[in-house]
Amino acid sequence: MKNSNKINGLFLLILMVACVKNVNFSEPQTACTTELKANISFADLEELLGDGATQIHQDLVLEGYVISSDRAGNFFGVLYIQDKMENPTQGLQIEMDFRESHLFYSAGSKILVKLKGLYLGKSGETLKLGGTFTSFGNVSVGRLPSLQVREHIFLSCDGGTVQPLQVALPEIENTPLNTLVEFKDVEFVEEELGLSFALAEEETIRTLTDCAENEMALLNSGYADFQAEILPEDNGSITGILVKDGKQLQLIIRDLEDIDFTQERCPEIITEFTSTQIFISELADPDNNSGARFVELYNSASEPLDLNLWTLRRYTNENTEISSSIDLSGLVIDAESTLVISPNAAEFELVYGFAPDLAVSTNSPADSNGDDNLELVDPFGMVIDVFGVIGEDGSGTNHEFEDGRAVRNPDVLEGNPSYTFGEWTIFNDTGESGTTQMPQNAPEDFTPGIRD
Repeated sequence: MKNSNKINGLFLLILMVACVKNVNFSEPQTACTTELKANISFADLEELLGDGATQIHQDLVLEGYVISSDRAGNFFGVLYIQDKMENPTQGLQIEMDFRESHLFYSAGSKILVKLKGLYLGKSGETLKLGGTFTSFGNVSVGRLPSLQVREHIFLSCDGGTVQPLQVALPEIENTPLNTLVEFKDVEFVEEELGLSFALAEEETIRTLTDCAENEMALLNSGYADFQAEILPEDNGSITGILVKDGKQLQLIIRDLEDIDFTQERCPEIITEFTSTQIFISELADPDNNSGARFVELYNSASEPLDLNLWTLRRYTNENTEISSSIDLSGLVIDAESTLVISPNAAEFELVYGFAPDLAVSTNSPADSNGDDNLELVDPFGMVIDVFGVIGEDGSGTNHEFEDGRAVRNPDVLEGNPSYTFGEWTIFNDTGESGTTQMPQNAPEDFTPGIRD
C-alpha cells in the first residue's frame, strides 16, 4: 500500500511537469480578416455626429492604424487609431473595457471597425467611439463592454509600419490631434531633473523643452510600469500620441522605448545682457500737449540688444525712492536705432504720425512733466544711464525740461551713470542758466525715432 502511494504520487508529478512543458505562454494568436472593407473615412464619420452621443445604425466599416498600447500601463481602457500609416490627417480614440488589448491589437496594426451599434461622440476636440455611459440622464460615449469588443474591432491581414509625424515644438498647434508624432532635439526642463515620470497612482505632467525654450507637456500615468523611473537627463527624440486636455496639448508615450535621449543637453541660453551703448536720447514734455510726452532710448552699437529685465525708473521731483518703473523685457532695440516709449499711444500716433515702440501707462517714467529724474538699469541692477540728479527737484535747475525737451548731444555714444549737463541740449520754461528757456511744441520741435 505504501509503495502504491509512492507510485501514484510519482505519476501525478510526471503528469504535472508534462502539462507545464506543453503550455504555450506566447501571445494569443488573433485571426486576421481579408473580408471586411472600409466604406467610410474619419472625416465622413465625424459628419455623422449629432448633439451629444450618437448611435450609428448604418452598416459602416472604418479602417485605421493602432498607435497606442496598454502594454506598459500608460494607457488604460482606450485604443487610439489614426487614418493613415504616414502623414495622418485625423485620429480618434475607442473607449473599451478590454484589458491587455496590445495582445490583440498591437501598435502598428491595421484594424477594421464595424460601426453599427457603436456610439460616436466628442470630448473637447477628440472624436470618440465606444459604448454608452449614462449619468443623471445624460448619455455620453463610454467603454465598450469586453464581450463586444471583438464583435466590432477586427484585425486586418494587411500590415505595415506606422511612421510618426515629425514635428517641431513651434509647429505643434497645426498638428492633427490623436496621431503619432515624434519630437527631436528635446529634453526635460532642468527643474524636473531627478524626478520620476509620475507620482504613484497619480496622473503627472512633466515638461519637455527644445533648445529655443519652447515647451510641451508629457502626461504620465501613476500606474505605468515606468512610473518610478527617473527622468533621463540627456537630449534626443521622443515619440508619442498628441492629445489635448482643455487648451493644453499633451504627449503620451507608450513605454520607455519611445524615448531616445542620447545627445548632450542644450547649451545654456543667456537671455540677460548688459551694454553701456544703450542710453536715454530724448525726453519730451511738449508745452502744447502733455499727451504727446515720450522717452526715447538709443542703441549706438552695431548689433541689436535684447532688453530682457532692463528697467527704466522714475524718481518724481526730489524723491530718493523709485516712483514708477517700466519693465523693458520682451523688447529688442536694433543696432544704431531708437526705441520710443509713450504713455498715451493713441495721442502720440495722432501727433507724430506713427505708433510708439512701447505703450505704457500715465504717471510712468515716460510721462514726466519735466522736473523728474530717470535711471536706465540693466538686468544685473547696474545703472547704465541717468538723467537728472536723484533727490533734487528739477525745477529751475540744469536738468529741467518742463514744457520743453531734453535731447542727447549727437557725439554721445554711451550711457553715463552720473548726470553730466554738457552731454545734453535742454529746452524749458524756467530752467537754470545754460539751458534754453524756450518752450517746445509738438510735433514740430521734437524728433521721436530720429537720433539728432
